Amino acid sequence: MEENKPEHFKRELGLLDGTMLVVGSMIGSGVFIVSSDMVRQLGSSGWLIAMWVLTGVITVIAAVSYGELSAMFPKAGGQYVYIKEAYGKLVGFLYGWSFFAVIQTGTIAAVGVAFAKFSAYLYAPLSDKNILYEIGSFKLNAAQVLSIITIIFLSYINSRGVKNSKILQTVLTLIKIVSLAGLIIFGFMAAKAEVWDANWTNAWASQSFNVETGNWLPISGMALISAISAALVGSLFSSGAWEGVTFIAGEIKNPKRNVGLSLFLGTVIVCVIYVLANLMYLAVVPLQGIATAESDRVAVVASQYIFGPIGTFLIAVMIMISTFACNNGMIMAGARVYYTMAQDGLFFKKAAQLNKASVPAWSIWVQCLWASVLCLTGKYGDLLDFVVIVVLIFYMLTILGIFILRRKLPNADRPYKAFGYPFLPGLYIVVSTAICIALLVVKTSTCGWGVLIMLAGIPIYYLTKAKE
Repeated sequence: MEENKPEHFKRELGLLDGTMLVVGSMIGSGVFIVSSDMVRQLGSSGWLIAMWVLTGVITVIAAVSYGELSAMFPKAGGQYVYIKEAYGKLVGFLYGWSFFAVIQTGTIAAVGVAFAKFSAYLYAPLSDKNILYEIGSFKLNAAQVLSIITIIFLSYINSRGVKNSKILQTVLTLIKIVSLAGLIIFGFMAAKAEVWDANWTNAWASQSFNVETGNWLPISGMALISAISAALVGSLFSSGAWEGVTFIAGEIKNPKRNVGLSLFLGTVIVCVIYVLANLMYLAVVPLQGIATAESDRVAVVASQYIFGPIGTFLIAVMIMISTFACNNGMIMAGARVYYTMAQDGLFFKKAAQLNKASVPAWSIWVQCLWASVLCLTGKYGDLLDFVVIVVLIFYMLTILGIFILRRKLPNADRPYKAFGYPFLPGLYIVVSTAICIALLVVKTSTCGWGVLIMLAGIPIYYLTKAKE
């Protein structure tokens, strides 16, 4: 049986597939939810749009910078490979460890929980309020069970081969792009001048919303910096996972061209959609309505303004499709990192094997197991905080790796060079560093745990090396 197992991936993905993977992995539930908390933190239309534009700019800068690395190392593993080549095996292992423990599985869990929560709009017993089992302080609810079921189902689809999962990804992503475009267009058509004008009056008056009293309090200085940091958690989380296409470079046709181009096209498409969606919210929903949206579901409120009572149903279906496609893309891409790590002796040996369908099935299932465990927390906000800071740290290290590799491998073949080097990559590093420091100060209890989990990989690395 071993003789029938393939040793290499099949290159079955083209530019459209790569772009749809980027778009599909980026657009999950965030854009439908996080703007509510962002408005509560900053309290004005100008600041809300500024945060989405800033997020979009640094995301595209990072994506086009990755283009240089993807062209240099066009093989499975993507970002893990870039980090290992720039910094060595220890830092490469830290990324892989963090990727498995926090980044990919935490994101899959958060998106799975969001899918389950919105499915309750269609069938109330699926709500997180429906407690199925309780022991001590632990409560198992229906939403957690549903989120785990969807992760298991998508893991099964991906274990059967890349062809089926790529078709599912492309179809669902096209549906979500068309749906979001329709929501934005109908939203602007239903816009009311008085709502728009009121939302843009005092557009830069920074203020924080007190949920208990229902009052707005002016903020400035350190309080404003803290609010900006807290607001950016949502927009940055919503704009992550674009690097997933680099993980499957071993299955992309002409990867030296198509990986970088997929990164650029995908991130630009998503960032434009995000800014337009938030402008639409401001054209339809009063600022107070955005801040007080039930369970932060601002898209539901906007859709009710646009379509009436049926709007809740439409948004629920749209978000379910969106999150389903998002998790499919992340499950597909994530397993390739563990596969490449295992080949380097930095992960379980079984993860280095491909099944008869030329996919790392064992990696897919171990990822499924841990993501399912994380689903049991059921806390979307905490999962966001856990993930965002660790993601930013490794984005920053990867882009710093461009500078290191230019010195370390000056004569290496670089079919594509980072746009705006050294200014734009350098700007990204500075901005990301500032955001990470602010997050550690403002959200120590959650972001701090994310960093501690990452650093826990250091003793684990040396313990595993000592056993060799």
